[in-house]
Amino acid sequence: MTQPPYIYLASRSPRRRELLRQIGVTFEVILLREAGQRRIDVDETPRTGESAEEYVNRVSREKALAALGVVHARRLAAHTVLAADTCVVCDEVILGKPADAADAARMLRMLAGRSHRVLTAIVVAQGDSVVSRTSVSTVWFRALNDDEIRRYVATGEPNDKAGAYAIQGRAAAFITRIEGSYSGIMGLPLAETAELLRNHGIVVP
Repeated sequence: MTQPPYIYLASRSPRRRELLRQIGVTFEVILLREAGQRRIDVDETPRTGESAEEYVNRVSREKALAALGVVHARRLAAHTVLAADTCVVCDEVILGKPADAADAARMLRMLAGRSHRVLTAIVVAQGDSVVSRTSVSTVWFRALNDDEIRRYVATGEPNDKAGAYAIQGRAAAFITRIEGSYSGIMGLPLAETAELLRNHGIVVP
């Protein structure tokens, strides 16, 4: 008999899966939307007056609660749910995933030659318990010219990435300094994640 998963991961992100495997956590992915025609489960549009901290905490919490609903609806075993959300903030503007290549280039021009913040909120939910942590990091980009931005956007790497870049990918060549959690910038701060999981009885090596 196979061992059941320790947790459910409410995320499609391959980076979050990779990071959980890195610390030895066994998980099963819970997909909130399995068919494109279904309505969205979580509205990831920033609300008027909502700060970046409020935004990532709201979205990650709603993802966790939506996943709990899926677990209940499918009558799955009641394992702990982990959800997360990441955003990039520059000049107090929340930069989510780019809509297209032009939007990605716009974001990268905003980030070039300066610093910005990356916020990742994680939520662990089990029964009536919903607990969160937020990781805040600062990233410095070197100056980028239009040709560098064009070539980077053409790789497709900015697609589906908050702020239109991946620190673990080719964009590493743009980054001169970071302050905070490298794994948090990738999308899942491992120190905070391990702490929350241990507090919920999940063994983390």
